[in-house]
Amino acid sequence: MANVNESELTLFGEPEPETSFPLTIGHAQVEDRPSRSILTRATGFMSDFDFTLNPYSGCSFGCTYCYAAFFSHDAELQRTWGEWVHVKSNALQTLKRMRTDLRGKKVYMSSVTDPYQSVERRLELVRELLPELASRGVRLVVQTRSPLVTRDIDLFKDFDAVRVNMTVTTDSDDVQRAFEPRCPSNRKRLDAIAAVAAAGIDSRVTLTPLLPIVDPVGFAKQLLETGVQHFVVQPFHATKGQFVAGTREEALGIVERMNWDDEAYRRVVETLRSELPNLDEGRDGFKPV
Repeated sequence: MANVNESELTLFGEPEPETSFPLTIGHAQVEDRPSRSILTRATGFMSDFDFTLNPYSGCSFGCTYCYAAFFSHDAELQRTWGEWVHVKSNALQTLKRMRTDLRGKKVYMSSVTDPYQSVERRLELVRELLPELASRGVRLVVQTRSPLVTRDIDLFKDFDAVRVNMTVTTDSDDVQRAFEPRCPSNRKRLDAIAAVAAAGIDSRVTLTPLLPIVDPVGFAKQLLETGVQHFVVQPFHATKGQFVAGTREEALGIVERMNWDDEAYRRVVETLRSELPNLDEGRDGFKPV
């Protein structure tokens, strides 16, 4: 089994050796799980899109509140969410075999994983897919919380229509580390989406779900400094949501200490709405490009 220290995976380092599975990257066990299809008909919250695209199953970021964990049919995979990633290594070949006319089709990448999690730095699966998607006229929305997305700015420019959404859920490093301990820092995410926006690519910051906020006005200033002009917010339902790996008590403790309830959320949203040029709430903010 190959073993890679996640901390050693710099954004633009030397080429990695040829990959063999199974593989360990940081805390995540990575396995090859070829898929018969790479585009899935969009439904529910994503029904304004034609397809969703998930190049990986599982996510090494493993955010404690992640709803995607509960799409796993295996109880053990739910319990160990964040500790495993399944790679659809045949994704490009599968996409190329599709006879469906994709011109003008609206695709959301990704709905139940992060396409730019750490394994993407090693495997470049998304980077392989992007040219094929662009050449077939796909209208693409990318959802991530990883600064690795800046690697592909050159390829985004080949699309007729593309948008990059960066998830930033709080202004507090303490809150971020508690709820998203394996994710890149808020600062790195904001810097990354600033670089994407500066490259002339349609960009949004998704405050989804919005976790406890310390300084709403200061947070709005940080968001505006990215150059992004459109933002999306959704509430965090601490008492209703599911939490992976037994993290409910820790999450509820933070929420209680910071008095983060529906009323506090609404106050922060109103402040953000007064400070930001465009703030959508819920599904309206996730329209296709």
